[in-house]
Amino acid sequence: MSKLSLFLILSAFSVHTHAETLFGEIKTPDQSEETAASSRSIEASPALDLNAFSSMQQIIPALAEKRVVFIGEQHTRYDHHLTQLEIIRRLHALNPKLAIGMEMFQQPFQQHLDEFVAGNSDEHTMLRATEYYQRWRMDYRLYAPILRYAREHGLPVIALNVPSEVTHNVAHVGLDGLNDEDRRKIPADIAPADDAYRQRLKRVFDSHPQEDGHDNFEHFLQAQLLWDESMAERAAVFLEEHPDYQLVVLAGNQHIAWGTSIPQRLQRRIPVTTASILNSWDGPVKPGLADYLLMPEKQTLPPSGKLGVVLKDENGETTISVIFSNGACAEAGVQAGEHITRIDDTAINSLTDLRLALWDKQPGDTINLDTVRKRLLLPDREQHYEITLH
Repeated sequence: MSKLSLFLILSAFSVHTHAETLFGEIKTPDQSEETAASSRSIEASPALDLNAFSSMQQIIPALAEKRVVFIGEQHTRYDHHLTQLEIIRRLHALNPKLAIGMEMFQQPFQQHLDEFVAGNSDEHTMLRATEYYQRWRMDYRLYAPILRYAREHGLPVIALNVPSEVTHNVAHVGLDGLNDEDRRKIPADIAPADDAYRQRLKRVFDSHPQEDGHDNFEHFLQAQLLWDESMAERAAVFLEEHPDYQLVVLAGNQHIAWGTSIPQRLQRRIPVTTASILNSWDGPVKPGLADYLLMPEKQTLPPSGKLGVVLKDENGETTISVIFSNGACAEAGVQAGEHITRIDDTAINSLTDLRLALWDKQPGDTINLDTVRKRLLLPDREQHYEITLH
């Protein structure tokens, strides 16, 4: 892995802004109350001492003293996952008993993560068994270095997330509308949202068009609470069962910021020392946001090998609906309307199968592609192509 070139790290707890020490309060006798309030607001603005920035190396000893280290992310930012891996590597160098909790995997599939870490299955098998591409869908290459490091060093990887079917149901009918089967899959103790948590989620809810019946804010709020509570409960169970382990939790920034999501709900279950880290936070920066804010230089994944088509799942078949004229399939003579049946040794029955077959392919790699071409008034014809990916 290439060395990260820049880590600008800011402790949110080091931002001390007291109006009386930054500015002397000046108020003329005829100053209006509105103007005075605006002045006080300006005087209370956080001031960040850019000369006080730390380095990754400097914060690791403090992180090593914590039982749990939360590291946030924007899911599609490759550099965020590189910072997560670097922290994991440095903490592991100080403490071999390190585990990684991941929002990206759901609790019913823990066994398959265990088998992968133990070396009893490969990445392809693990991704299929955990239903990664149906349940998380992000480019697996974002997380592959972290999971490979865990496998190489035998670090437990903990599936933190509640099954997506349950959160989907809560978003539709609320917690009270769940059936008995779903209730058995959720924590018995789900604390209500405080005002700040509620207001943050209301802004998120109001800023996105609600589709598929998700138009009830209280149900939306309950689904988020369930998400956070379930991850906190799973982490607490691991910590109780493994008292000698340090745990690094990887989750979206919103599940960590301000401490009222996973961190606070974990503390309610098991009192442990913690540190919270956010990556490239987009919102306001104020005391209490987190312990550290990372601002890594943006990096993108290397390009992946592409077929140059648009695909759709239809009646159990993966069909090529559009061929791009300058793409790899067009060069090989593939036609729109053909159904993909196999890529190399992988049978293709869905878009998930196709993503599994291609996730680690690069531009210039050659694959074998088998299709069925349907013909009007004639029997279907099986086609075989050798395709060099773009």
